[in-house]
This record gives sequence, structure tokens and C-alpha cells, in this order.
Amino acid sequence: MRVYVPLTLSGLAEAHKNGELDPGSLTAYAVTPALREWYVSDDIEELEYAALNRAAQASLRMLAGHPEIARRRVVVAVDVPDGAAVADPDRGLDQSSLGEVRIAGPVPLSKAAAVHVDAADAEADIAAAAAALGAADQGDDDAQFTVDGAEDHDLLWFGVQEIPHLIG
Repeated sequence: MRVYVPLTLSGLAEAHKNGELDPGSLTAYAVTPALREWYVSDDIEELEYAALNRAAQASLRMLAGHPEIARRRVVVAVDVPDGAAVADPDRGLDQSSLGEVRIAGPVPLSKAAAVHVDAADAEADIAAAAAALGAADQGDDDAQFTVDGAEDHDLLWFGVQEIPHLIG
């Protein structure tokens, strides 16, 4: 099963150093039944892209909580055994948790298929979106417009072997 793990560049550096993603309970995003129902598509590539975008939104939230780190969203695509990623049935169709799964225990970085990262030229828009996130959560339409602007930037695809270059 392919899951998408939201990180930051500093989180990616830590994972690279340790050789694994988060040694505790890991939150990731995947094609879950709730995401399928919400997205209304049978195209697995579209559904995986939706899960990737959910992880990118979670990465933006991580950035908002840590203003000292680089303003670039990071998502690591990882293959885990079926059943290793579990969706919380109590959260159902809660839009904030669509596609969210938990993975118990560490995930070796060697299981990563790819890393998705914002281009350097997206940093200003990502910084603005991270700064506006709190106001957007409170219903500020202008702030939400700024947050939505982050989605105008597609994440770039990198091979796992390129991680040292990304964090260097």
C-alpha cells in the first residue's frame, strides 16, 4: 500500500540521518474508503494524487507550527504492507481527516518510493500560506485565499537517492 508521509525539510534530514520515518506512531495519508467516497473517482492515480495533496496540506500545517524552518512542503511516498496503515473509523467522513492513516512503529526510509518537495520559487507563497493558516481556520476568507494559493504549486518529484541533495 502506498502512503504519503508529510514532513518538512528538517524532518526529512532527521529521517535520512536515522534511516527511518518517525520511530513512534506515524500519521500519513492514503487512498482510504472515506477518501474514495469524498473524491468520487475510481481512477487510482487521481485518488493517489488526492492523498498526496492531503499530505501536502498536513506538511503546510507542520510549517505553520515551526516558523524557523525552510518554507517548503515535503511529502515522502512510502510503500508499506497492506494492513500496516489503519484509518480511524471514528473520524468517518470528517473532511479534516480524509485519507488519514496511522502506522504503528518505524518505517524504514529504504521503503520510500519518492520524495515530493516544493520548488525553491514556491517558498514565498508557502510562507504566506503557513502564516495565514490560523486566520483561515478561524474563517477569514482572505487568509483562506492565501492558504489555497499554496496549492497552485505542484510538488516536484525526487528519487530517494536525491535526499542528500535536498537536505544539503
